[in-house]
Amino acid sequence: MQHELKGVQTFVKIAEIGSFTRAAELLHISQPALTRRLKKLEDDLGAALFERSTRQVRLTPVGKSFLPNARNLLDFYENSILDIKELATNQTGVITISCLPTAAFYFLPKVIRKYNESFPNIRIRVMEHSANDCLEAVLSGDADFGINMINITDLSIDFTPLVNEPFVVACRRDHELTQHKLVSWQQLCEYKLIGVRHSSGNRSLIEQALESTSCHPNWFYEVRHLSTSLGLVEAGLGVAVVPSLAMPFDEQHHLLVSRPLVDPVIRRTLGLVQRRNTELSPSAQRFHELLLQLWSNDQASPWLVMNQDALL
Repeated sequence: MQHELKGVQTFVKIAEIGSFTRAAELLHISQPALTRRLKKLEDDLGAALFERSTRQVRLTPVGKSFLPNARNLLDFYENSILDIKELATNQTGVITISCLPTAAFYFLPKVIRKYNESFPNIRIRVMEHSANDCLEAVLSGDADFGINMINITDLSIDFTPLVNEPFVVACRRDHELTQHKLVSWQQLCEYKLIGVRHSSGNRSLIEQALESTSCHPNWFYEVRHLSTSLGLVEAGLGVAVVPSLAMPFDEQHHLLVSRPLVDPVIRRTLGLVQRRNTELSPSAQRFHELLLQLWSNDQASPWLVMNQDALL
């Protein structure tokens, strides 16, 4: 392929300059080498590209027809090489991340802002998915990597933990449960609960944890997104069970407040998921490393997972 491209480059240069001698000088090769390149190209094409005389060099009809295509071929090759170099040096490209909605809001804004300061031309695409859909997006290659729960696993996935957070009960400030510092699951069974649908990863995690207890929550309302459940709580329709990260950051929220759930304490571990034995693009790898770096340095997080031992 390289020899063919050199032959095309030689042909274009001769056509533009109109001189074999001058074209050889500009290409930094000897004139015999230039002649050999052109002859090889003409042999491959099965046609002469130039009419040569002692006084001038003129394109043949085939040469005139081939010249625009030859220029386009060289432009395409040079642009492709440039694109690859820019990708390799994190100058351009697109990073696609599949993420749980709560994790997207909690983890990504600070990382994206920091990343764009260094690489302003790299676009970032965030796909907000359920736990199962997040896993599928990473496995299929639709996403470079994801942020998901540890209980959504696959043998082809590597998991790097970030936080280990508890589930809490979310209620209005005027609700009677706010009188308690802690709320047991048994207490919660007396109320109409707002929960995510049965097929969600959060719901599965809760039900597995409660299997060995006598607690049978009254899931009266089912929604798709945690944000929707909080909206129903604000409307006074019930109380919701949500991960801590789903609660508003502002502890002085005008309506919503949370209380820890105990007996048992149920937690979920969130972390980065990536296809095993698959290399990320340079730009995605840099974002992945920055996310880990910024998160491990965030000592303000009450649920920071420093290493795998923290899960045991």
